[in-house]
Amino acid sequence: MCSQAGKTNVKPAKLHPRNLHQGRYDLAALCASSPELTPYLKKNPRGEKTIDFSDSHAVLHLNKALLAHYYGVTNWQIPKGYLCPPVPGRADYIHYIADLLTSENHPRVPTGKNVRVFDIGTGANCIYPIIGSQSYGWKFIGTDTDPVSVKTARVIVQSNPCLSKLIELRLQADPGSIFKGVINPAEQFDVSMCNPPFHASEAEALAANQRKRNNLAKGKVGKSGKRRNFGGQKSELWCADGEIGFLSRMANESVEYSAQVNWFTSLVSKGSNIPPIKKLLSRLGAQKIDVIKMNQGQKISRILVWRFLTD
Repeated sequence: MCSQAGKTNVKPAKLHPRNLHQGRYDLAALCASSPELTPYLKKNPRGEKTIDFSDSHAVLHLNKALLAHYYGVTNWQIPKGYLCPPVPGRADYIHYIADLLTSENHPRVPTGKNVRVFDIGTGANCIYPIIGSQSYGWKFIGTDTDPVSVKTARVIVQSNPCLSKLIELRLQADPGSIFKGVINPAEQFDVSMCNPPFHASEAEALAANQRKRNNLAKGKVGKSGKRRNFGGQKSELWCADGEIGFLSRMANESVEYSAQVNWFTSLVSKGSNIPPIKKLLSRLGAQKIDVIKMNQGQKISRILVWRFLTD
């Protein structure tokens, strides 16, 4: 891990204890790992070095530096306009999934390529397979309905030797399916994970983006204490019936793969979506349903987890 000296720009508190991104960004160390970040440094009103989180180029280069410094991924690039995710928050999901697996007859966190993870909606950034494979040595199958995302993620994997044997990308040719067509009959997975699109339409996504831009223009910050500009494409931001529709389809389809996936998990952005999905899962025969809360400062994220197999 990088040194404490010179760290600036506070990230959300209460990240998972194993999350490498505690405290402030060590911008000096990050620039040493990825010199391309250096031109984007600026001083805040207190005279501390930071970056402009409303500048998509600055955020992109910050991510490149984080991935290079902490995960050894030195070749990472995404197409213009595609989602550039906040690495610390994404890492938290991985670590809470590790805890979920640890709770199952494992005295410590299971590591190595025998742990197989199915990532739904990997995106061009390939962020969850990168963090999971480099943190725990897990093997990932990542899927996406967007050919550009799959192609870009494959380039990232193939151009980084540390990823090439641990991550496989598959195109989901049927946008209406989640598991069907991308999980082979004989395959087994310890866990599936998903960060579903949470808007119901392009108009809704654009309205949310405009509110974000207005806040940035006014110099406001989000609950995490940082201004951000991450972009995003259709498949990353919205789908028919929004988050509740996606989760409902995922729950219904998971029944067919209940013997091949030990734990199904998904982030849920809206707390009001939890009760109806839990009720649906109960009707479908899920043997265990739980909600894991990730506290990140003032922001609370939720991971819905379920399984059909008994202990």
